[in-house]
Amino acid sequence: MNKFLSTCAATLVFATTFTASAALAQQTQKFQVIPLTAGMHVIKAEVVATEAERQQGLMFRESMAHNEGMVFLFGAPAGVCMWMKNTLIPLSVAFIDGDGKIVNIENMKPQSLESHCSKRPVLYALEMNEGWFKQKNIKPGSVIGGLPKDR
Repeated sequence: MNKFLSTCAATLVFATTFTASAALAQQTQKFQVIPLTAGMHVIKAEVVATEAERQQGLMFRESMAHNEGMVFLFGAPAGVCMWMKNTLIPLSVAFIDGDGKIVNIENMKPQSLESHCSKRPVLYALEMNEGWFKQKNIKPGSVIGGLPKDR
């Protein structure tokens, strides 16, 4: 009986490890990249447009290059909130309206469940490494160019 339980326990550990590894590999996939502009700065932005893609976001990533980010497309103006569940890198998020204007920018701590929300309905959110917007002097009212209009 003990040998049977040991075999079952080993199988369970293997299955759990395999499942976790497969989930991690899936969750760190890269998405389509488009160029966006913020003043004279070019951003390589991964695009997430479906509910599943938005839920995954930048989860489990250990780093992101300096001018890389992720743009979230919402399809229709909405009050939007973001959190950092399973997100390992500190981020700043810009909430952006349909004209490409930044409504507000929030800094987000890794792995926090705290909600960071747009101050009014937006069509997009752009996540960058924490402090990127401040370093580039990009503020609410600044325009992000190249945002997809139809999705």
